[in-house]
Amino acid sequence: MADTWQHIPILAQDIANLLLQNKSGYYLDGTLGLGGHTKLFLSRLDYNAKILGLDKDAKAIKFAENKVADHRLITRQASYLQASEILKELNWPLLDGALFDLGLSSYQLDDATRGFSFLKSGPLDMRFDNTKGTTAADLVNTLPADKLEYIFRTYGEEHQSKKIALIICQARRETPLKTTTDLANLIEKHIPRFGKTHPATRIFQALRIAVNEELETVSKAPKMLKDIIKPGGRAAFLTFHSLEDRIIKQAFKEMEKTGAWRLVNKKLINPSPEEIKNNSRARSAGLRVIERVL
Repeated sequence: MADTWQHIPILAQDIANLLLQNKSGYYLDGTLGLGGHTKLFLSRLDYNAKILGLDKDAKAIKFAENKVADHRLITRQASYLQASEILKELNWPLLDGALFDLGLSSYQLDDATRGFSFLKSGPLDMRFDNTKGTTAADLVNTLPADKLEYIFRTYGEEHQSKKIALIICQARRETPLKTTTDLANLIEKHIPRFGKTHPATRIFQALRIAVNEELETVSKAPKMLKDIIKPGGRAAFLTFHSLEDRIIKQAFKEMEKTGAWRLVNKKLINPSPEEIKNNSRARSAGLRVIERVL
């Protein structure tokens, strides 16, 4: 069923080249998704290698297990911030490498019932783990205008944040915003479109980040690397917008200053024009890799 969605792992060869230094090693795919990166990694690793695949999304894990179909993959439904506990539980050594792909799986975007995209009508949900927590509908229908404005400005870098927040507060007095198209159509009615970009694009990004507390989670990830990566091991972060990349870039700089870590690439690695042509979702991706020295 995973093959229903077109799933092309981004910068996969680059990541494999930089990360897989020990063919018999232990690795982490902190955001397993549909298992595209992991499938490639296992094709390059030998029989004794192991990969721990984590994801908050139970459906994604099932898809990945079917797609990868390899005894060397161990999966858990968990945040990557729980990696250290899970490694201890499995009695694994410190890792040779870890990947954190901070993008959204294609299937999550394409599945209307998840509410991540305004291209199809679906419930305003946006939770990675849709069994618990606050939905996007909860936020847009209950938060005061100043809190919505903060979310749109901070997480979406949206210039019209105040106007959109006020429009939402006014509209919900008459009827709650329940679906992705309710929200997208409301914004499009009041905010002009510039070029091909839908005026709700940044708002949807902002709500998704807020619902899943993505930036808080991302900022904690570099701090836990010392608990999961062995000396000589590497961690790769694949980011998809400037907010995430800024957090990782700054964290890596601080880590390098301690002398315990070394930047593998000083400059952000971006997909080639050919990769972007074959997979438009790769266009905003950037890769940073760091190696533990001590």
